[in-house]
Amino acid sequence: MQRDLVDILACPADKAPLTLTVEHADGDDVVSGSLTCSRCNAVYAIRDSIPNLLPAAYTG
Repeated sequence: MQRDLVDILACPADKAPLTLTVEHADGDDVVSGSLTCSRCNAVYAIRDSIPNLLPAAYTG
């Protein structure tokens, strides 16, 4: 995921802004980390440069 993508993403549950936490990056590409909602504190994983923005209700 490109770092600047976080500027246009929003929490799928409540549309609030997301905060990026980087575990591993390759230049501007975030390979692993997480996106955290500023309102409901939901956490969405980033693995292999792909953010998983499915709400918990859909991931089981």
